Amino acid sequence: MKAFTGTGALVRLALRRDRVLLPVWLGVFVLMAMSAAAGTIGLYPTDGSWVGTAESWNRNQSLVALYGRIYDSASVGSLAVVKPLGTMAAILAVFAIIMVVRHTRAEEETGRLELVGATVMGPLAPLTAALLVAAGTNVLLGVLAAFGMIATGLPADGSFAFGAAWAGVGIAFSAIAAVVAQLTRSARTATAIGAAVVGVVYVLRAVGDTVEVTGPSWLTWLSPIGWAQQFRPYAGNRWWVLLVVVGFAVLAATVAYALAARPDLGAGLVPDRAGPATAARSLRSSLALAWRLQRGVLLGWVIGFTFAGLLFGNIASNVGDFFDSPQFREVLAKLGGEQGLVDAYLAAMLGMVGIAASAYGIQAAMRLRAEETALHAEPLLATAVSRIRWAASHITIAILGTTLLMVAMGTGAGLAHGAQTGDLSQAGRVLGGALVQLPAAWVLTGIVVAAFGFAPRLVAAGWVALVGFLLLAEVGPLLELDQWVLDVSPYAHVPKLPGAEFTTAPMIALTIVAGSLIAAGLAGFRRRDVG
Repeated sequence: MKAFTGTGALVRLALRRDRVLLPVWLGVFVLMAMSAAAGTIGLYPTDGSWVGTAESWNRNQSLVALYGRIYDSASVGSLAVVKPLGTMAAILAVFAIIMVVRHTRAEEETGRLELVGATVMGPLAPLTAALLVAAGTNVLLGVLAAFGMIATGLPADGSFAFGAAWAGVGIAFSAIAAVVAQLTRSARTATAIGAAVVGVVYVLRAVGDTVEVTGPSWLTWLSPIGWAQQFRPYAGNRWWVLLVVVGFAVLAATVAYALAARPDLGAGLVPDRAGPATAARSLRSSLALAWRLQRGVLLGWVIGFTFAGLLFGNIASNVGDFFDSPQFREVLAKLGGEQGLVDAYLAAMLGMVGIAASAYGIQAAMRLRAEETALHAEPLLATAVSRIRWAASHITIAILGTTLLMVAMGTGAGLAHGAQTGDLSQAGRVLGGALVQLPAAWVLTGIVVAAFGFAPRLVAAGWVALVGFLLLAEVGPLLELDQWVLDVSPYAHVPKLPGAEFTTAPMIALTIVAGSLIAAGLAGFRRRDVG
């Protein structure tokens, strides 16, 4: 038992550190699930009115690949949870990975674990504490999500099956994160590996769900996200899938414990390679260094956005056949665009992707604080590189990277939609709808830079702002909040293109706000101490 000594203290420390983060994320996921359920129930108020939509959904291979199948077309609950068990489950998986890496590899990388380890602490206590916190958080999420779905009017048994499915996703990927955290000494690299695993298993689930009956449908069972959907909440409630999830989590955790006993503190199983003694000419500037540090992550985001664009563009060509419900047409028209159902769908999807691009901008800008706390900034600033020049390098990557993501998304969606309809002129319209999302995304980058300049410990304010704006967009209309409250979100001012009338005033205003926040942050960083 000496190997686990101090686990309880580390659990309390982790909960103390995450006392704000965990409640916020729990609230966001629960509210998102409730919003999806309430919106679906409100859209189909009469019994059986959703059957045609569910059957059309399963005939659309692109939708099945993106979200999953609806296993009972006669159940409105099965329709309500198809998106929460698809893309939202993937987001939950990424959150579980971040949580475990944050309390294992990140603690070693920053040196905090070495200080704590100098006290009475067993070598396996940090990993155990991280897994306990992650498992407890995901179980609590499952319970809260179940009660939230019941509150929307869905059956209790299916609601608890849905909660178990979500908890299973989080627990499975927590165990996966425990393994990947042992592979490298960098928390950022470990998180990237974990996110890549999420992408791979999501594709496996998509392929398994879309193949013919005689095809490799078994691929779905290689994906923890696929397992979540196989719980089939409101469509049979297959509780035995929980045994698969728990068995996998136990096996992966066992592997993680075996790996954790091997490397030295702060080292990973994959050894670091020594670089050249002198930098190449292409690295002899602060901007080149920022690009080198962030290019791998940006490449992964670009691939994901391009794939999403191709998929959304392909779905758009069939959206008229799918959304044959008058109520659904009305809702989509409100979400985006006024000149056709397809334009409304594309505008709504581009708005969602614009929020995702904002997440990249936040992550890229936060690299400033990561470099500062890791003491990588001081050696650079001791040379001829000025503070403004160094900070501007990472801000440039954040701004241009966000732009590149939306260009990739808009180009992919436009070309796919144009190819399906035989009208390649659609590509320019869709690309324009993607580009108008940029000023709102830049505002989030500006919030991070402003926090970095004046209150660097609060640099995570970017994530808080993103969650707040997302909640305003999702929950605000349901709560019938005043329009001035909804207008706090920069996304509320983005023109709903393609389809709606383009206005330059909100674009200019949002760009000015973003530029002002960045300028203020740079001014604050120039005056404050480093460290």
